[in-house]
Amino acid sequence: MGSFKVKLVAYFVLLSLLPLAAAFWGFSTVAARAETRRVDARLQAGLRATVAAYQEQLDSAAATAEALAQTPAFGRALVGRDRDALRKLLAGKPNLSVVIGGFRIGTRIPGAATRRVSVLGPGGARGAVIASVQLDAKLLRRLQVRSGLDPDDRVILLVGGQVVGGLPLEGGAVHATPGGPHTTVIGRTRYRVLLAGTLDEQKSTTLGVVSPQSKIDAANWDAERRLLIGLLGSLVLVATVAYFEGRAIVRTIRRLVDAARAIARGDLRERVPVQGRDELALLGRTFNQMAGQLQTRLDELAAERERLRDAISRFGDVLGATHNVDQLRRAIVETAVEATGAAGGALVGEAGDLVQTGYPDKGKDRIEVPLQAGRITFGTLILFGDDFEDDDRMTATSLAAQAVIALDNARLHRIVERQARVDGLTGLANRRQCEDQLATELARVERFGGPLAVVFGDLDNFKEVNDRFGHPTGDVVLREFAHTLEEGIRDVDLAGRWGGEEFVLILPGTDVGGAMHVAERIRAARAERVVLSAEGEPIRVTASFGVAAFPEAATAQALLAAADAALYQAKRAGKNRVAAASEAVTHP
Repeated sequence: MGSFKVKLVAYFVLLSLLPLAAAFWGFSTVAARAETRRVDARLQAGLRATVAAYQEQLDSAAATAEALAQTPAFGRALVGRDRDALRKLLAGKPNLSVVIGGFRIGTRIPGAATRRVSVLGPGGARGAVIASVQLDAKLLRRLQVRSGLDPDDRVILLVGGQVVGGLPLEGGAVHATPGGPHTTVIGRTRYRVLLAGTLDEQKSTTLGVVSPQSKIDAANWDAERRLLIGLLGSLVLVATVAYFEGRAIVRTIRRLVDAARAIARGDLRERVPVQGRDELALLGRTFNQMAGQLQTRLDELAAERERLRDAISRFGDVLGATHNVDQLRRAIVETAVEATGAAGGALVGEAGDLVQTGYPDKGKDRIEVPLQAGRITFGTLILFGDDFEDDDRMTATSLAAQAVIALDNARLHRIVERQARVDGLTGLANRRQCEDQLATELARVERFGGPLAVVFGDLDNFKEVNDRFGHPTGDVVLREFAHTLEEGIRDVDLAGRWGGEEFVLILPGTDVGGAMHVAERIRAARAERVVLSAEGEPIRVTASFGVAAFPEAATAQALLAAADAALYQAKRAGKNRVAAASEAVTHP
């Protein structure tokens, strides 16, 4: 019973069986009653014809008797009581007899039905003519012919409730009453019986008609058989219709299942053939529409995925290609807006700085994602739109995570870059940064003109400080000198540690004289300051300076060499001095 077709056939047959069985029972009952009524009607008509034929027989006999009684010769013989004459007149008329006084002329027929015709004279009744109709098989045959019954039907004669003629086996009792048909057993055979009232001429005798019940039962069975064949035919028809209908339904369902499996495998081009306008056809069309919408949605998702992949790829390229925080912040906002389909976006920094793109003032919905790495916060990414989905929020969160990594990398890069260009002890530019800055400034003055000065400064007798007070105290002296240098220059100038206790100043837009003035101011400030050792002992440390300028020295190497030579010149002259290249030493 696993097949839908078999189930459908079984359901239809079961549903049809009860009404068809009820119809079969009803029609068979009606047919049986109709056959019985038809036989009863035939028996009633036959009985009436039989009784009428019987009466005709009696009437004919009575007419013969009257004709005889009215014959003059009969009258004279009767008056003269001439028995011979009467016998001659009765010759050839066996059913007639004459009663005169106490004697009878003619044969008396026992059990016959009789009619009496009285012969009257002036003196009263002279005698009577008796007309007899013998109730025998011969009469029954005549009545059978006149009854119009079927050959299987019989006219019967009953005396005292016993069948005395009309049936092959006589002597059977009939348990029926006159007036209506009954089914009864006569002998060993069942009959449908209809009896007339008792005969007036024979009170114990009656006529009846019978029809074999087996014929009625055979007719009923024939009707039932035809109804049964019709019932079985109807069931076969229902089963056939259900089978073909179920096969059509199963075929359509199988097509739907095959198409659904194809879609489950990812083949959204599969479609269901649709025929007709019934519910299954509507289901097929709806399924095809669903498959088309799925294909459209899949194409949209593929396009969206490709767009998102490109955006993230570009975003990754941008994040990996730059450590410029401003560029990174703008790339983060633009990529997030594109990836989520937002109307606009903004990145609000911790210092209140703002980077925005698109239309941040449009849209009822918004996404806020903090850009935070540990305890370090880079601001908040805010996206604006009409209706963001969960995927958009996940995308924004994913992009924010990548952005945080890039921003933190940029921060670390700045730290590393600063460490690579700044002296760790004094906080001034290291030698590499000084060389780069000098090359930059030289390129500028060579293109646009103007002076450029370089100053070398060196602490006097710094080795003695380290030897006497220790290197920590020496580091304090170096930091104090670096602080003095920063206080003595402009913002456009650069102070750096060249190495050990030797420092350099790069002074753009400054000639030799200006550089000498700056160096002298710094030297004087250094000479006035006192550094305390760890034990609180005052330490006075002076510094010597060498100055060189462009264009007297046209290259970086020449400037540095000239300033270094001037520094050594100041050292040889007694220290705590400022000397310019190719000039006399300036004394304090």
